Amino acid sequence: MIEEAFAGMFMDTPEDERTKLISCLGAFRQYWGTLPQESHDQCVQWIVRFIHSQHSPKRISFLYDCLAMAVETSLLPPRMVCGALISSDSLEWERTQLWALTFKLIRKIIGGVDYKGVRDLLKTILDKIQTIPTTVSSAVVQQLLAATKVVEYILDRNACLLPAYLAVTEIRKMYPEGQLSHWLLGSVISDFVDSFRPTARINSISYICLKAPRRCSLLPVVNNSGAICNSWKLDPTSLCFPLRGMLPFDKDLFEPQTVLLRYVLEQPYSREMVCNMLGLNKQQKQRCPVLEEQLVDLVVYAMERSETEEHFDADIGGTSQLLWQHLSSQLIFFVLFQFASFPHMVLSLHQKLAGRGLIKGRDHLMWVLLQFISGSIQKNALADFLPVMKLFDLLYPEKECIPVPDINKPQSTHSFAMTCIWIHLNRKAQNDNSKLQIPIPHSLKLHHEFLQQSLRNKTLGMSDYKIALLCNAYSTNSECFTLPMGVLVETIYGNGSMKINLPGTSCVASGSVTPLPMNLLDSLTVHAKMSLIHSIATRVIKLAHAKSPHALAPALVETYSRLLVYMEIESLGIKGFISQLLPNVFKSHAWGILHTLLEMFSYRMHHIQPHYRVQLLSHLHSLAAVPQTNQNQLHLCVESTALRLITALGSSEVQPQFTRFLNDPKTVLSAESEELNRALILTLARATHVTDFFTGSDSIHGTWCKDILQTIMTFTPHNWASHTLSCFPAPLQAFFKQNNVPQESRFNLKKNVEEEYRKWKSMANENDIITHFSMQGSPPLFLCLLWKMLLETDHINQIGFRSVLERIGARALVAHVRTFADFLVYEFSTSAGGQQLNKCIEILNDMVWKYNIVTLDRLILCLAMRSHEGNEAQVCYFIIQLLLLKPNDFRNRVNDFVKENSPEHWLQSDWHNKHMSYHKKYPEKLYFEGLADQVNPPMQLQPQYLPIYFGNVCLRFLPVFDIVIHRFLELLPVSKSLETLLDHLGGLYKFHDRPVTYLYNTLHYYERHLRDRTNLKRKLVHAIMSSLKDNRTPGWCLSETYLKCGMNPREDNVWTPDDTYYCKLIGRLSPGPFPNCDWRFNEFPNPAAHALHVTCVELMALAVPGKEVGNALLNVVLKSQPLVPRENITAWMNAIGLVITALPEPYWIVLHDRIVSVIGSPALTSETEWAGYPFALLDFTACHQSYSEMNCSYVLALAHAVWHHSSIGQLSLIPKFLSETLKPIVQTEFQLLYVYHLVGPFLQRFQQERTRCMLEIGVAFYEMLQAVDQHCQHLSYMDPICDFLYHIKYMYTGDSVKEQVEKIIMTLRPAMKLRLRFITHSSMMEMATSAAAAAAAAAAAAAAAAAASSTSTTVPSSSSSASTSQPAPSSLSSSSSAASPSSSQHTHTPI
Repeated sequence: MIEEAFAGMFMDTPEDERTKLISCLGAFRQYWGTLPQESHDQCVQWIVRFIHSQHSPKRISFLYDCLAMAVETSLLPPRMVCGALISSDSLEWERTQLWALTFKLIRKIIGGVDYKGVRDLLKTILDKIQTIPTTVSSAVVQQLLAATKVVEYILDRNACLLPAYLAVTEIRKMYPEGQLSHWLLGSVISDFVDSFRPTARINSISYICLKAPRRCSLLPVVNNSGAICNSWKLDPTSLCFPLRGMLPFDKDLFEPQTVLLRYVLEQPYSREMVCNMLGLNKQQKQRCPVLEEQLVDLVVYAMERSETEEHFDADIGGTSQLLWQHLSSQLIFFVLFQFASFPHMVLSLHQKLAGRGLIKGRDHLMWVLLQFISGSIQKNALADFLPVMKLFDLLYPEKECIPVPDINKPQSTHSFAMTCIWIHLNRKAQNDNSKLQIPIPHSLKLHHEFLQQSLRNKTLGMSDYKIALLCNAYSTNSECFTLPMGVLVETIYGNGSMKINLPGTSCVASGSVTPLPMNLLDSLTVHAKMSLIHSIATRVIKLAHAKSPHALAPALVETYSRLLVYMEIESLGIKGFISQLLPNVFKSHAWGILHTLLEMFSYRMHHIQPHYRVQLLSHLHSLAAVPQTNQNQLHLCVESTALRLITALGSSEVQPQFTRFLNDPKTVLSAESEELNRALILTLARATHVTDFFTGSDSIHGTWCKDILQTIMTFTPHNWASHTLSCFPAPLQAFFKQNNVPQESRFNLKKNVEEEYRKWKSMANENDIITHFSMQGSPPLFLCLLWKMLLETDHINQIGFRSVLERIGARALVAHVRTFADFLVYEFSTSAGGQQLNKCIEILNDMVWKYNIVTLDRLILCLAMRSHEGNEAQVCYFIIQLLLLKPNDFRNRVNDFVKENSPEHWLQSDWHNKHMSYHKKYPEKLYFEGLADQVNPPMQLQPQYLPIYFGNVCLRFLPVFDIVIHRFLELLPVSKSLETLLDHLGGLYKFHDRPVTYLYNTLHYYERHLRDRTNLKRKLVHAIMSSLKDNRTPGWCLSETYLKCGMNPREDNVWTPDDTYYCKLIGRLSPGPFPNCDWRFNEFPNPAAHALHVTCVELMALAVPGKEVGNALLNVVLKSQPLVPRENITAWMNAIGLVITALPEPYWIVLHDRIVSVIGSPALTSETEWAGYPFALLDFTACHQSYSEMNCSYVLALAHAVWHHSSIGQLSLIPKFLSETLKPIVQTEFQLLYVYHLVGPFLQRFQQERTRCMLEIGVAFYEMLQAVDQHCQHLSYMDPICDFLYHIKYMYTGDSVKEQVEKIIMTLRPAMKLRLRFITHSSMMEMATSAAAAAAAAAAAAAAAAAASSTSTTVPSSSSSASTSQPAPSSLSSSSSAASPSSSQHTHTPI
């Protein structure tokens, strides 16, 4: 009674306090048991609100003790209690005692919360701390620090309440890079975040970017296979690399990669790569300000170059002229697709050029702007273009009139650009009745008057650039534009009354033969070029509809092909050519024009995007099935064009293009041409080899090419010779071995031919002969019959045979040629040799050149594509050699063509005359005219030839020659024959459109076969390169050292290059060492692609094993080299990465040996104190800048450079390298961390491009950790190791490797096991703790029951265990089981 009356005056003993607690808890337990499950959360929140409404600290403390005991006895789940406490609106920092008591309670019970709950609580606590102002009374700081202690406890790595990786993720979300945490948290947050810097470094290439102006450590080669991978992706808003995870990466990685983007933008033909890097989609119109800014900066850079260029002449242009030309193309593309805004760019240019005084390049700048203005001003508002006048005021400060330039020079069109812009703006203002009309600036008056005067002159000549000026100025004014454009069009259409003959018989064309020169076309604006190409295409379609008896004028065809080179007019150019012009011509059955267009594509097109080429290939296969194309000349043209398209596919283009047709592979395959399908398989084999697509794979099952190969085998079943098959990647070999096709025996073939020959001899009636041998379904033996007839009678004197060939038709005749090729091999194999052999060759030669039964290129192609083994294969190649070289017919044709013609067609104005003189000397006869000439009396035939503008047997033979060389390389005994062929016919490569690429692919694909045949390699390189010497500037390809030492065969003293040679060779990849050229007509799209390929060709041509070359390349930076400047070391590493990954596997696999050597070095095995902090040791940039680098950091940096440029096929060897080579030797922490540093930056690519490898690497990392854990007595860097493994789990693998790694984690030491326990929540982990958990729960329940029945029972306090830094695993487990999270909580997918 007294205690109740004086409650505030008495203090309870500890025993009384416990009695009250137990009494209250007992009553609450009964009440809690009556509540439904869904009301529990609401009840706890009500209790917290009630406690927070109290004002007595003692009562609050008592009630908190009740809550603590309820949690400890598993009555209340700790997560629910903590959540209710933190989220209470009454918990404010001003109520300092409540604040302190609340966080003290949370600190006591949070150990029982599951890790996801702890993560959520951490976020809520950080949010709560943010409410504390920056300045508070020092008197309350001590109590506020209770929250800090909870955060410290949560972040305590030894307590391990949650994966530290999740904690840092929440912290970085709240405090991004550069933002300080709340003052109350002090160094707690910053130290914790800093502890993740090693993990961030493991996952990044720390030297990928440098801050030096116009320099970047790692740069791609545009249009190279490695450049299309995910390595170069940038964020389209910030231009930063996309980094996975909220880790504290180095600041450099958060910098916008402007240097990288600008470098790519500078490269010709880079727009597709820019779109790929920034994720820009042409279908979605989205402005990209960062791209816009870089385009502006590139223009400013071009202005600076024009200013500083020596001997800069505005009328001639300097070396920056190519840059301006390229800028014009880039600007039009990106503005046209609305990735950049024209008015914004012009205003930005004005701002950046203001006060700079850069005026030497002003005409070029205005020329670039005119390109866009003239083509788009009619469809856009005038206001969008007026900012150009501000730029004019800035760049043209002259008060007097600018004089008229010499209009005989092409650069005069640039000088008039500003005047042309004003004319377009003024015309737009007049049409819109706008008040914004601007009077002609005084400085431009002379230019304007000159244009007005020229317009009044109705007779315009082609001797100067007056026509171009008028077209540029008045392209938006139809009244004024008609005259100059009409002159251009009439020049190439030709006068209607004048006709000229084309090769063949009965083929007449319109008379104009001189095309418009490239200088003139370059001087036209894009708008004028679009008008010109539209006029040409419209005229061609009109003539096709009208079935005109006259062929197109040669000048028109050549000019049209030149216009197609301009990427700026792609929609009317190549896109219109493929999708509109070709279908229209085909629909009109204008076979002569169709033949012309295919010739253009074969001999005049450059840098056509691969999807257009594959689209045309699909058209050609459809075309081949149409009855009307079953005509000798057209069928030959279709097949030749298809062959060129297939063999010309780049190795990196094959997979992206053919995967577009996986739903219907038939469209890109030939239904009947075995040769074309074989060529496609050879291209597939080469492409998958060069890109290492099948690396690490044994089967094509599940790959993109499986359906393609199966469809080919359905259409044209065939086999491959063993020597050819041995060169295929292993999965392709396996496929063809499984799908073997039985072959007809040569004996049966001979027997069938003899039978047919007897039938012919028994037939007296010519009509019977024609009927029998042209009957549909007859065996394809007719050419064999003609051969036998010639062999026995020396002549063919029946005109009926020509009728048979005509009835068979061009398409079916190919099957006869195929059978004839097999029959020839049998005949030559069994011939007596000597005189008999000479006779056989003469007959074969007559069939080609005298009787015109089959063309040489088709016969050689069929022979080269047959699958003969052993001796028969050698005989087949012997026939090819004899047919090409023994008679003079073909050699004379090749020699004369090479001697009299130049491959630089874009510079020629007299191609047609040379073309005609060659055909007059060596006429093409494609309709069996020779057979008609040999009958008695001779028949005079006048077959209707389709127009031939560019082609001849030499040019048709080039893609066949490519295949022949490859077949000869596969068979060792015919090496000498190949050398002979190259000696006599190698000059043809002067006209090859991709000679270096062909050489690169050949040396790469046949590296294993050519490894020990150094003379043949040298001969191949010499034959192709020397054929080009007359049309290339010195130093364009092979280095002087190689030409001097490597080209001379010295069997007794083989030249071995030294380190200086390799340094100079790699140094050529820096900008500038190769002569500049017009890349529009070059084999390669830009200087870097050219430099890379010629360097690789030279390295593969060396008479040195690939392994030695690879090691020498690595030594360029791994050894101290006087020619390698230390300050540019990363640029040299980039160059080595580019080169070595473009070489075959023996060259780059040596990097693995270097890595093994480093991992076994004392620096990583001894772990002595001198080695220092491993993360500093492996930071290449910091070590290099402080002159303290070691070999291990150099190898690490070089490996990153190489792997960054590697294809995913090359990278897919890494899992095997880790598990089979590195795992057995990794035993120390330093070694393990080194491996993590090596592979960490590439995990994102593995996950995106080859998930299987990512999972294998994940398992290998744990297996290595297990070995290190067993070998090392003490682990110093457990936390960074575990952080990295958690990063892999949450970013890349999820639970995919849970089954494999849980067994490994169970074997690790307790401290490591404790940290990694959140990786997997498997039954195995739970079994180990379930017994302890059950015992702990039972003991707690028994203690509570006993205490309730006896007030004298002492309840053990949990405060001591809660305050320990590392709670016992059993208590953690029991607390977790009390929370009983659902199983779905433990299923993780990458964030």
